[in-house]
Amino acid sequence: MNGPIAIAVSGGVDSLVSAYLLKKQHGDVFGIHFLTGYEKPVESGSGGIEALGRQLNLPVVVVDLKQPFKAMVVDYFTAAYRNGETPNPCLVCNPAIKFGALLDEARRLGASRLATGHYARVEGGQDLRYRLKRGVDQSKDQSYFLSRLTQDQLARACFPLGTMTKAEVRALAASQGLQPMTVQESQDVCFIRDAGYADFLIRTTGIRPQPGDIVDTAGQRVGTHSGLHQYTVGQRRGINCPSSQAYYVIRIDTRRNRLVVGFKDDLTADSCRVTNINWVAGIPDGPVQLDTRIRYRHTAVPAMVSPVGGDGAVVRFVQPQAAVTPGQGAVFYRGDEVIGGGWIAG
Repeated sequence: MNGPIAIAVSGGVDSLVSAYLLKKQHGDVFGIHFLTGYEKPVESGSGGIEALGRQLNLPVVVVDLKQPFKAMVVDYFTAAYRNGETPNPCLVCNPAIKFGALLDEARRLGASRLATGHYARVEGGQDLRYRLKRGVDQSKDQSYFLSRLTQDQLARACFPLGTMTKAEVRALAASQGLQPMTVQESQDVCFIRDAGYADFLIRTTGIRPQPGDIVDTAGQRVGTHSGLHQYTVGQRRGINCPSSQAYYVIRIDTRRNRLVVGFKDDLTADSCRVTNINWVAGIPDGPVQLDTRIRYRHTAVPAMVSPVGGDGAVVRFVQPQAAVTPGQGAVFYRGDEVIGGGWIAG
């Protein structure tokens, strides 16, 4: 695929090194930075981003994606909490914003592909299907967050850091005198800065806390909560109910405004349903054993995945798993290859 490559620059070391590598290998490269409306003042100005471009003698275009970011990412985040789910905004942002609205802007500016600083790999096979694979640095692998990219999006995706470790990236930046705007690692929820999730939801989305009962798994009242938006499945802190053992959040019952708690053993589940699956490698013909990650900081575990309809599956874990959380992503792997990813429904 010929033509310039656009590199999404955020101000961090990963995108800066990606830009350096692309310029060295490809030559015809320009930077593109998008505004979400949730940046700190120093990040929202064009001066800092353009300074990154000057380090590499690279033009950088700033595009305003505040409206689609609010509509597709922040509103999704809010709706998930209203429904008693735990959202994963990166799984929405990558296909909808970075390889959706931003890729569209990059192509309008003449780019043939869009590169990002993700630690992942994409390969084109002889069968013309693009394969998404883990980054070689297992501690930084971000293929989980890219599992909802379509074949058309993968065809135009470029991940220069997929074969590098984080240590190698930092060493290369130091050797070339590359100075990122920030040395902090990117956050899971980039639009929440200083406040916690609960404060953000109250302050910016109109959610109003509704106190209610905390009940155990037998339905017995053990305390009160000040708003379900403060909790997620598996959470231990903030329950504040005396007991012989520590309580954990087992379920969030939005219909009755109840927080269901139990002990650690109550957290495990041997199966779950997954909906709205993006089958990156095509829909399996029938039940298939795949390694399954049920959240980003989770080691993929063997499970029998049985497709249901075109975009659903029942997942039965070989060993029961803790804190299988509605709203989080379930991503299926065969070795290093991402087979598909969808939403845990319970």
